[in-house]
Amino acid sequence: MIKKFSGKEDGSILVLFAVGLAALIAMTGLVIDGGHLYMQKSRLQKTANASALSGAQEIPNSKIAVHEVVSHILASHGEENSLQQSSIENNSKLYVALEKNVPLFFATLFGVDSLPVKADAKAALAPMGAAKGAVPLGIDESVALQYGQAYQLKVDSGDSASGNFGVLALQGPGAKLYGESLTYGFDQPLKVGDIINTQTGNIAGETRSAINYRIDACPSGDYLIRDCPRVMLVIVYKPYEVATNQLKSIKITGFAYFYVTDRMGSSDDSIKGIFIKRTGAGTAEAGMPLDRGAYAVRLTE
Repeated sequence: MIKKFSGKEDGSILVLFAVGLAALIAMTGLVIDGGHLYMQKSRLQKTANASALSGAQEIPNSKIAVHEVVSHILASHGEENSLQQSSIENNSKLYVALEKNVPLFFATLFGVDSLPVKADAKAALAPMGAAKGAVPLGIDESVALQYGQAYQLKVDSGDSASGNFGVLALQGPGAKLYGESLTYGFDQPLKVGDIINTQTGNIAGETRSAINYRIDACPSGDYLIRDCPRVMLVIVYKPYEVATNQLKSIKITGFAYFYVTDRMGSSDDSIKGIFIKRTGAGTAEAGMPLDRGAYAVRLTE
C-alpha cells in the first residue's frame, strides 16, 4: 500500500517537473525572442531617425538630394530594403517609415518564423535661433532677402553707419579680432536676443584676407558641399543703440547664410555673393527667430 502511494507521488513529481521545465523553457524562449525583437526595433528606430534628420538637411536643395541621402543612410545601416515611405511635407518636413520582418528563434517551434517590426520618424526645418561659427557681419531684418540674387556687402570704413548692413565686434574691438572671426567663424554660441556691439575702424585689409582665404579653401565653388568655407553664417539684426547717425549695437533676431562668389582685389571694398537657403548645425530656439533661410533640423511628431 505504501509502495503504491510512493510510486504515484514520484509520478506526480515527474509530471510537475516536466510541466515546470516546459514553462521555464517557454519563458526563456519568450525572453530571447522578445529581447531580439526589442533590439531590432530599437535599431530600426535609430536608422529611421538618422535617415529623417540627414535627409531633411537637403530639403532646401532638392527633392532628389533628399531621397539620395535617405537611400545612402539606409544602405549604410543595411536597411535599404526596409523603406516603406519617404515623403516631404510642406517643403519643410521629411517623413520616413521603415518596416522589416525579424526572424525568431523559439517561436519557430510553434510555426512562427518571423514578426514584422516598424519604425518611423519625422524631421522638420525650423528657423535657426542659436549657433556657433557666425561671422562678424550682419544684415538688417528689414531687408527682404532675395535668394540667389547678387548682393554686395560694403565694408570699406567699418564704421557701421546707419544702413542695412553692419560690421560686428563679436570677439571685441579691433581689426585683428574681427579678421579672426571672419576667417574662421566665431567659436562661441550666439542666440536670438543677444546684444552685440558694432566694429569701428579700418577693417578692409582684414576683410580681403579673410574672404580670399575662404575662396581658396573651397576652390570648387559648390555651395552644396557641407564644409565649403565660402558659405558664411551671418547675423540678422535690428538696431539696438544708434547715436549721431552711427549704429552702436544690434540685437540678434535671426541668422542667414551668405555664399561668397568673388575674390576681393586690393581696391575692393565689398564682399560679393548671394544669400542661400541652407540647414546647419545650429538649434531652433523659443525666441521666435526670423526666417531668413538658415534652418536647424530637429525630430518632431
